[in-house]
Amino acid sequence: MTIRAAITGWGSSLPVGRVTNADLESRLDTTDAWIVERTGIRERRVAAQGETTASLGAAAGNAAIKQAALSPSDIDLLIVTTATPEQPMPETSAFVHDELGLRCGAFDVGAVCAGFTYALITGAALVSTGAHDHVLIVGSETYSRIVDPSDRSTAILFGDGAGAVVLSRSSADGPDGGPGVIAWDMGCDGSGAALLEVPAGGSRLPTSAETLAAGKHWMRMDGQEVFRRAVRCVVDSGKATLENAGMGPEDVDLFVPHQANTRIIEAAANRLGIPLDKTFSNLERYGNTSAASIPIALTEAAEEGRLHDGDLVLLSGFGAGMTWATVLLRWGAP
Repeated sequence: MTIRAAITGWGSSLPVGRVTNADLESRLDTTDAWIVERTGIRERRVAAQGETTASLGAAAGNAAIKQAALSPSDIDLLIVTTATPEQPMPETSAFVHDELGLRCGAFDVGAVCAGFTYALITGAALVSTGAHDHVLIVGSETYSRIVDPSDRSTAILFGDGAGAVVLSRSSADGPDGGPGVIAWDMGCDGSGAALLEVPAGGSRLPTSAETLAAGKHWMRMDGQEVFRRAVRCVVDSGKATLENAGMGPEDVDLFVPHQANTRIIEAAANRLGIPLDKTFSNLERYGNTSAASIPIALTEAAEEGRLHDGDLVLLSGFGAGMTWATVLLRWGAP
């Protein structure tokens, strides 16, 4: 029997706190109209004091486990993906693992905004070997802790939140191959690492009074170049994934890209040949939640009845590094 990894549970956790475009107008040289036109974002969620990457991630993970009708003891592996870790050491997965009461292995995956698709590919590969029955994948971010509140170019874009899915063993035998991950593509262009970065706080530029004074612990971004590369990466990776599966854009029932910018989403969908009515976006309510954006969007798509058994779903993530990864899966329970 050929084994696939199907999504059997999903969930999200979003802070109650909101920052609207009107809030930003009051302290930055910007307007609601300008933000909406350039990004499509109207508000973003912000973690309160005491809410952290791990606490949001654990809440999303718990929701996904319950939705899959499983218990924590059923989970064979936890993968957490984040660019805003709980602390430098240990990994955020250790904190999520403890809060959920898991009894399995756990590790973190980086890749920033492409982190969820990277983790999904990793988890699916492990399930397909037959080694694991259920893998929990959590994407969680608190970008409000690393975004300079005075930087108009980034403060308008990013929000906090977490999303999670459970991958479970599924048979690929049958007329349509059965539900689960079908094909993927992933890559990285390290020459673009400086386009989106937090320069200080690591071994390359350790924390010091000088780095703090210079604001090098805030995120920095070359927005125009990131935009240009993002569209190209999503299109090329999406085409490669569909080609690997022997399918075309007309076969896709729902396209769920990383929620970074409406113009990126629309440009990529158009160039891929996927209609906008088959493209899911909740960007206007949450902003860019990095590694959490795709699982949050998947959860909302499922709750809104946008996903049906047998649907072909294309997921595409892209982020700092520059990293990208695309996954094609068939929706449905094993």
